[in-house]
Amino acid sequence: MTASSASSPLAASLAAVRSRLAEALNEAGRPASDARLLAVSKTKPAALVREAWHLGQREFGENYVQEALEKQAELADLDDIVWHFIGPLQSNKTRDVAEHFAWVHSVDRAKIARRLNDQRPEGMPPLEICLQVNISDEASKSGVSLAELPALAEAVLQLPRLRLRGLMAIPAPAEGMAAQRAPFARLREALEALRERFPEAPLDTLSMGMTGDLEAAVQEGATLVRVGTAIFGEREPPR
Repeated sequence: MTASSASSPLAASLAAVRSRLAEALNEAGRPASDARLLAVSKTKPAALVREAWHLGQREFGENYVQEALEKQAELADLDDIVWHFIGPLQSNKTRDVAEHFAWVHSVDRAKIARRLNDQRPEGMPPLEICLQVNISDEASKSGVSLAELPALAEAVLQLPRLRLRGLMAIPAPAEGMAAQRAPFARLREALEALRERFPEAPLDTLSMGMTGDLEAAVQEGATLVRVGTAIFGEREPPR
């Protein structure tokens, strides 16, 4: 870490988010290592990602495939960076995602899962998968319903180039801790039910919680919190 990066606005905001996460874990009675910070870098330049890397951040979330590929090429020298795809995934983008990401959080259809499996290069480790659940039943949101979740999980578990790790959700905005915690509790209960149904699967991940509801998500067991605005500032329009 350089002296300039240690005193930059990004350094201050990243440190503040790390402190929030540590405090939330402590408040929930959970070990400090129980949840990881995923820095959501969509619409932000590669230079900012590099600066965050120099500040010790290793996992980054992207929503837009072409933008992410350009950043990955520019940051190819950072060999321990871990890229997560967290946006809606269309069939015509699955090959790029299968070839260039370590994690995908937004699988909500068996067709997408099969394409990711078939297009994952043989020499790479299995693609880490979270199933996106439409936990608030919003017509405008992507995600599988809770009723259809077990069948989708079973389908993904049959695919050898994928490794099902857990669930992801983006609940409807809510005010107050109790209202924020309710959908996260439903997602946690859904993961617990999948663990009982598929005990052989490595189901250890709850990708939930963002800038505005990080604490509520941690209270309900989040293991990956996806924070963009509080780290990098307000997002810019996608190119």
